[in-house]
Amino acid sequence: MAGKEIIVADWLDGVAFETAVDEHRIILDTPQNYGGKNRGPRPKPLLLVALAGCTGMDVISMLQKMRLPVGKFRLVVEGDLTAEHPRHFYRINIIYEFTGKNLPADRLRQAIELSQEKYCGVSATLKKALPISWELKIISPEG
Repeated sequence: MAGKEIIVADWLDGVAFETAVDEHRIILDTPQNYGGKNRGPRPKPLLLVALAGCTGMDVISMLQKMRLPVGKFRLVVEGDLTAEHPRHFYRINIIYEFTGKNLPADRLRQAIELSQEKYCGVSATLKKALPISWELKIISPEG
């Protein structure tokens, strides 16, 4: 094994837990209608946040190394949940949205594919459980 990640979560009250990631404190909770006090995010959306962060950091890092100027970069991660319990994601789609002038789609696609196929550990882990698809959108700024 090359390493290990360890997270400790301490119960606060109700259904809330406090944890820390790299010294950044996070409180997990639910809205009041689920027994919480809405003091922090719910766990399942954080899984999508982890995926967005992992692949987004990969892609922007590669584009910077390619010296490709990107005006804006946004990821939209859509996780489809089952209707029955335990409610879990059964598929995820990532939309990579780039805004900039004359952005080469082939180089953007190359960076995304490298992230999805080689570098993003969150994506690699999730792909063992469910399909992950992705889309590329290029938006040209007006003017």
